[in-house]
Amino acid sequence: MAEMKSIEEQLALIKRGTVEIISEEELVAKLEKGNPLRIKAGFDPTAPDLHLGHTVLLNKLRQFQELGHQVIFLIGDFTAKIGDPSGRLSTRPPLSDAEIKKNVKTYEEQVFKILDRKKAEVRFNSEWLDKLGAAGLVKLAGRYTVARILERDDFSNRYKKGEPLSVHEFLYPLLQGWDSVVLKADVELGGTDQKFNLLVGRQFQREEGQAPQVVMTMPLLEGTDGVQKMSKSYGNYIGIDEPPKDIFGKIMSISDLLMWRYYELLSTKEISEIEAMKKKVEEGDLHPKEVKTNLAKEMVARFHSQKEAERAGVEFEAVFKSGALPEEIEEFKVHSQSDKIGLLTVMTQAGLTPSNSEARRMVVQGGVRLNREKVSDPQLQLSAKGEYLMQVGKRKIKKIKFL
Repeated sequence: MAEMKSIEEQLALIKRGTVEIISEEELVAKLEKGNPLRIKAGFDPTAPDLHLGHTVLLNKLRQFQELGHQVIFLIGDFTAKIGDPSGRLSTRPPLSDAEIKKNVKTYEEQVFKILDRKKAEVRFNSEWLDKLGAAGLVKLAGRYTVARILERDDFSNRYKKGEPLSVHEFLYPLLQGWDSVVLKADVELGGTDQKFNLLVGRQFQREEGQAPQVVMTMPLLEGTDGVQKMSKSYGNYIGIDEPPKDIFGKIMSISDLLMWRYYELLSTKEISEIEAMKKKVEEGDLHPKEVKTNLAKEMVARFHSQKEAERAGVEFEAVFKSGALPEEIEEFKVHSQSDKIGLLTVMTQAGLTPSNSEARRMVVQGGVRLNREKVSDPQLQLSAKGEYLMQVGKRKIKKIKFL
């Protein structure tokens, strides 16, 4: 085990970027015992890739590793079948076992780009939740009242608005809480939208005679749109396994204001260094583009290499400053049964926009080009023959080939 730092030094690192600790006094008491703590964070494999939003928690887990504590990367392969309802405005669509299994594989591969594999305990909650059975679920459900469950804002708001609220969603916080009992967690990390679930774990641990876990909530990282939290379903995410040029380009697309948020939650730079850069920008001694470029390079280097980061920077300048095309352009094949197909449909199918409505917005705003010519008609029908070079915004370019 790594040599333990003083309590003050540990707290300074632990508290960076943290929204709330329940409670700091309990955390200090646990640290004062001098034993490695069990630090839990759960991730449901509901999407095929981890993105920068996930790394806010992963970076904190890594810090705990560096302090000599035992981290538990919990893959919620059972709870993914329910889908975490935290902050959701609607019931999540269920995932098949095949989808979950595929996503689990990529999670396992990608998480160790951040965590130290030798110092991490990887667990799957199907290990114990599969064994609960119907009787176990009923018994667990009997430990919480509907009134308590409806104290959650997202549940109560959906209920008041008459929006669908499925009974199985009530089980999610109970199962997450039970995970903490099984794993004997000393600390659990989660986003601010997870607070209710994390507190259920504290209650269950008390009832089972365990010392309640300390709850640490971390901020939700906004996506590239600067509005919604980063999520693949919102089309505003930056995947950690994306090509270097895509990570670089997406970082460069965020606003100057959001850039500082990313620095605080994602960068390894000291807060004092970040504040110094911010002051220089405010005083006009440093251009925001240079600061953002450095952030983009840091992210690419972390998940790929420094060489790839420098290359992505050079290509970005060439593409978006001189108007040159990228060295490699991804090809997307479209199978069409008719002679014509709508532009908006192709844009969405090719993954250039998350939806037809977003595709329409981009066309109306003048952000779409076909064969390098601007398109202004959202009703445009494309001939389902040959190839098109389709560009959406400044950084999304694909070669469309009809079959």
